[in-house]
Amino acid sequence: MKLLSYRSADRCSWGALVDDQIVDLAAVNPGWSTLARALGEAGTDGIRHAVAASGTAHRVAPGAAELLPVVPDPGKILCVGLNFEKHRIETGRERTQHPVIFTRFPDTFVGHGAPLVRPAESESFDFEGELALVIGRGGRRIAPENALDHIAGVTCLNDGSIRDFQSHTHQFTPGKNFPATGAMGPWMVTLDEIADLSDLELTTRLNGVEVQRAPLSDLTYSIPEIVAYCSSWTELRPGDVIATGTPGGIGARREPPLWMKPGDVCEVEVSGIGVLRNAITADA
Repeated sequence: MKLLSYRSADRCSWGALVDDQIVDLAAVNPGWSTLARALGEAGTDGIRHAVAASGTAHRVAPGAAELLPVVPDPGKILCVGLNFEKHRIETGRERTQHPVIFTRFPDTFVGHGAPLVRPAESESFDFEGELALVIGRGGRRIAPENALDHIAGVTCLNDGSIRDFQSHTHQFTPGKNFPATGAMGPWMVTLDEIADLSDLELTTRLNGVEVQRAPLSDLTYSIPEIVAYCSSWTELRPGDVIATGTPGGIGARREPPLWMKPGDVCEVEVSGIGVLRNAITADA
């Protein structure tokens, strides 16, 4: 099942992609105003039943919808840094005993097809293709062996980074939180449709040229380990998003550096999920 959030006719909603149309699930059940709320109240099983019962009602043509970030209103966006060995090595960082975690704000993300905005303060706008988890069932102190039970689905994410601001100090926050510098989408694929997350492959392309490729089996900290660690110090809630890290090949570590610039197009593809595509524009 593919779930997405969108805007159509000046109304924000969310739904499921079925037979090349969007089933407006906020119209099917007005109590489920957002995907995050529906996950908390009904879970993916309840959403699936609602889709099956909707028939042909409340359909929206994808061409009439502007896609938003899969979860526009997450309570938390947690990002794992340096979580592919090749990327850690290219940055010159030592391996840590625990995952490196930083946060992003919801307004830093746009949806599939929307422009990523290079801020006026910097030209060092870098790409980071990633797999992101969407939490479906909340919890604290989740054991690794139970972690997958708490994931509703997965999506593509571009953790666009302003590298000079990121390196102002040892804290990543400024370089990761300029508005509209990251993207999430085009949709979330529910976990029941993915046999093994470690079998997925991540590819990033800039203007059609491959710049990153790695299997998810190359993660330094596995997805169950990430969920367990994050839930040890914060309560995960339905709709929370966890970005799992980027492979090697980032623009900042190339010679010369390769930055995203206005007019470019960046694509993040994860096998079994889809392609997240965004053009780059300048900050007006």
